[in-house]
Amino acid sequence: MTKAAGLPAHLAHPFSPAGRIDPYPAYEWLRAHDPVHRDPMTGMWLVTGHADCTALLKDPAFSAASGQRERSRDDELPVSMLTTDGVDHTRLRAPGALLLGPAALASVAGAIAADADALLDRAVKRGVPLDAVEELGAPLATAVLARLFGLPEEQRETLSALARAASVNLDPLAPPHIARLGRAAMGELTRFLDAHTDRVDPHCPLGRLAADTRLTRQEMLGVLGLAVVGGWQPLAEAVGNALYWLLPRPGVRAALRAAGQDAAETAVDELLRLEAPIPFTARVTLRDAELPGGRIPAGQRVLAVLAAANRDPAVFADPGSLVWDRRPNPHLAFGGGPHFCLAARLVKQSGAVLLGRIVHRFPEAVISGPDPRWAPSLIPRRLTALPVDLGAEVGDAGVRDAGVRNLGVRGTAGLEDARA
Repeated sequence: MTKAAGLPAHLAHPFSPAGRIDPYPAYEWLRAHDPVHRDPMTGMWLVTGHADCTALLKDPAFSAASGQRERSRDDELPVSMLTTDGVDHTRLRAPGALLLGPAALASVAGAIAADADALLDRAVKRGVPLDAVEELGAPLATAVLARLFGLPEEQRETLSALARAASVNLDPLAPPHIARLGRAAMGELTRFLDAHTDRVDPHCPLGRLAADTRLTRQEMLGVLGLAVVGGWQPLAEAVGNALYWLLPRPGVRAALRAAGQDAAETAVDELLRLEAPIPFTARVTLRDAELPGGRIPAGQRVLAVLAAANRDPAVFADPGSLVWDRRPNPHLAFGGGPHFCLAARLVKQSGAVLLGRIVHRFPEAVISGPDPRWAPSLIPRRLTALPVDLGAEVGDAGVRDAGVRNLGVRGTAGLEDARA
């Protein structure tokens, strides 16, 4: 059994206030010295190596459903992909293609690209620095889900507020009072989506999901709720996190411009590797489990620390640097195994549309104002704000059409659910 030793005194625990701001030194030590670590502070096992996390996410001995039941709560968890394993999980996730699969995203590609352009057009018109977190990331995430759900413009603000509040449910370590607020928000979000589904356009992705007879009404609403929790927050925060790394590196941006708009999705993978909005996922061992780095007994709470695995030097050369064209890039920002993120395609392709436009339309964009600060939260990994001066706009023929191509049918990546 792996030893239950603590971190060296000079390193902040990754869940402490200082460690939440910069968890990577602690992750590096754990990955190098104790990749399957029994943490005295939380009583949980922290798994930090890439090989260990990859094995854990694929091993049915590690239950996502039981990981959810370990949360502090005073009510029963609703049945969803997040609270089931095995055949029940597979049955619930299969219809997700109707909402988040390649054809669903392709059907709204033009509208999403137009939404991205509209966000940037408004910023240009205002002529002042913008907060990329609140004025680009969050509105883009809201716009993408609104298109998939067939929501009218006047209901986007409601969706945004409910999505942000319900996203607390991603954090398996949320304190009880915060978890209660998250559950209440999820209930309100479910009621909102339930009422909307009764009048949705039957030809939009949500309309096609609602008409699918493989799911009960409550199960369908569970899929919708997870699409919001597992899609809105990661996309909303991924934009700011990506620009934090991208804007101070003009050489990378020049390379992206030279490579063309289609290169943006490759860069998004690398940016997600470096700063995953969802840095870990919870499991419980159903039986004794062996990982490459150690053994975990049955009945233990486990965190697969995806953010640590994503900087494992055994897998990624120069792991703390931005290598925009890194291939292969087997990062775990979307988890892995049967519970690989349902919204992965949504986040990658929509983020690439917006970031590609910024790189091509605004080659002089810079971070302005004081140094950005990381929020003192565990999930999501996010900036409190990211002030950006877009600078002068230049023409770039074809960038708008390229964004539509990026959201088209390009491969058959799996459909997956949120990690927590």
